[in-house]
Amino acid sequence: MIKIENVTKVYPGSDKAVVQDLNLHIEKGEICVLVGASGCGKTTTMRMINRLIDLTEGRILVADQDIHSVDPIKLRLGIGYVIQETGLFPHYTIEKNIATVPIELKWDKNRIQERVRELMGLVDLDYEQYAKKKPSSLSGGQKQRVGVARALAADPPIMLMDEPFGALDPITRAKLQNEFLDIQARIKKTIVFVTHDIDEAMKMGDKIAVMQDGKVVQYGTPHEILTAPVNKFVENLVGENRILKRLSLITCGEQQVNSPIYNLPGDEETLIERIAQNERLSTHQIVGIAGEEKTPLGYIPLFKYDRGDSTPLLDRIVTPPLTIHQNKTLFDALGVLFNTGERGVFVVDDEGRALSFITMTDLFEAVQ
Repeated sequence: MIKIENVTKVYPGSDKAVVQDLNLHIEKGEICVLVGASGCGKTTTMRMINRLIDLTEGRILVADQDIHSVDPIKLRLGIGYVIQETGLFPHYTIEKNIATVPIELKWDKNRIQERVRELMGLVDLDYEQYAKKKPSSLSGGQKQRVGVARALAADPPIMLMDEPFGALDPITRAKLQNEFLDIQARIKKTIVFVTHDIDEAMKMGDKIAVMQDGKVVQYGTPHEILTAPVNKFVENLVGENRILKRLSLITCGEQQVNSPIYNLPGDEETLIERIAQNERLSTHQIVGIAGEEKTPLGYIPLFKYDRGDSTPLLDRIVTPPLTIHQNKTLFDALGVLFNTGERGVFVVDDEGRALSFITMTDLFEAVQ
């Protein structure tokens, strides 16, 4: 979708390249995050894509078309752009701010209003409550939502996002990150996202381009960068707690290696036999117990019971059961186990049915 080929940028009056012989291929529908320290060239790289900054050497292709063969105004109208300060027009209403590009494209009024309503719903802003207000009446998080809606207004295939959540407090920032990822899962835009925060990069990116001194020193998935940093710079950028970061990349529903679940009624004989085998050396010494329609009941620590133990099966179940939604991450599951002191947590679907059972051992295995 976006190809950056041998691109170099040298600003007038300087003999040092801000971006040097950069090559990057961004696939359709993915979020590519440019991350690195201030001055590494990430924002310059992003702004060259919509020709807010012209490159010195090389070329950039969007959908196989050289951007310098396209009128820059037409190019920009087809690319959504979100910045940290949102760039909202203070004298426009929220409705008119969102409608800026459709107005420039001369859409008819009904189509514009319908699109604005749709987008305000998408970013969780009530149309009746906010459409006629000015930006000064909104919170920082609400302004950022309007900025995202405006960037999406003409349904561009590409979005450029320059530190879009950087000025927000941590709680609002995390909330908007999650909301935007939910939106992206539905609309599948091709996004170039600039940040200096490696944790944000790991969370938001399908691919991450780590930049240093105008060059991409490593390009890959968050998992690849966490597990195999190519040099000391990337290793230091990622930080020492790489295992915890890896847990945040895997959802509970994706995790395949989990402790077993036994269903009651139905699995009594199998479960009693397993307890009788006294599997103290087994990896999975704790098992989940589910009832009818896969309702979580609790767990049984197998290591507590020896052969011949007469404790009734139902009395061995530790209750109440802990649950976590399948869309949450393994890092979230770790937090649940730490905060409660329990040995395991059920992964459940939207209906609360048990999909799997995760223990601390399973979390360790997931990042080996």
